[in-house]
Amino acid sequence: HLRPRDSAVVKIFKDSRSSAMAKEWFVTLNTGAKMPAFGLGTWLSKPGEVGAAVEAALRAGYINIDCAHIYGNEPEIGEALQKCFKEGVVKREDVFITSKLWNTDHAKEDVLLACQTTLKNLQLDYLDLYLIHWPVSLRKGSQIRSLTMEDRLGYNPEEVAECWKGMEELVEKGLVKAIGISNFTITKTERLLQTAKIVPAVNQVECHPYLQQQKLKEYCDSKGIVLVAYSPLCCPGPVRNLKEGDPNVLVDPVVKEIAIKRNATVAQVCIAFALHRGFAVIPKTVNPARITENFKSTELKL
Repeated sequence: HLRPRDSAVVKIFKDSRSSAMAKEWFVTLNTGAKMPAFGLGTWLSKPGEVGAAVEAALRAGYINIDCAHIYGNEPEIGEALQKCFKEGVVKREDVFITSKLWNTDHAKEDVLLACQTTLKNLQLDYLDLYLIHWPVSLRKGSQIRSLTMEDRLGYNPEEVAECWKGMEELVEKGLVKAIGISNFTITKTERLLQTAKIVPAVNQVECHPYLQQQKLKEYCDSKGIVLVAYSPLCCPGPVRNLKEGDPNVLVDPVVKEIAIKRNATVAQVCIAFALHRGFAVIPKTVNPARITENFKSTELKL
């Protein structure tokens, strides 16, 4: 049976703890833990750049770092984390660190080893949050850059249920403090809840002004699941294959008008839009100036 949860805990509130730049925003997970509602995403952050970005973010006051095994940059992130811990920039217990289980490791017996690999790469004893990255599976050992049709195993609710059991065991072992999902629709989440003992703490999905996820937000609120928004500035051009003339939130006239009125950047408006709607948000950048600029979104009133 499902552990009882209070759907009201997903509300956003401000914490008065000191920060280098702004009051922190937090969400309360259904575990009772507080998760910073603003953090640094590391998707598409290249090795050779990501470590410096993580260090710059922590020095700027960020206390939420989002990672994933498939990003291929967790060892460098681990080095940056350890450097900041040793230099007293921040304590481990004050940083909320998330990673994700990749699609090739959905078998229940593979979950523990995958998590241990991430912990080794990040040089950590535990994760604050561990997510099933996608509800679809890939053949064990397949490579993302050379997938065949045989590698694409697709979505199987029974396999996801078994994978979730492996995730729940990580909580029991103390390797992760909370577990969640990513890129799950309402239907797939509802199916998982039929067998889950632990309700997912979060569902991390793409969300921005062009993809607002209102129905999913309402559903997750009703279940006590926090929605985390990745790609709050819209999915990057190289991934989306944007062409000249395609809709682009960064040049959208309405968003630009709001930014001008608020004396802010378009990026800050998009990030603040997610925060004020009750999402946690994890914009990605390796640019030190933008790391600082994005953090100032927490001060913006829309």
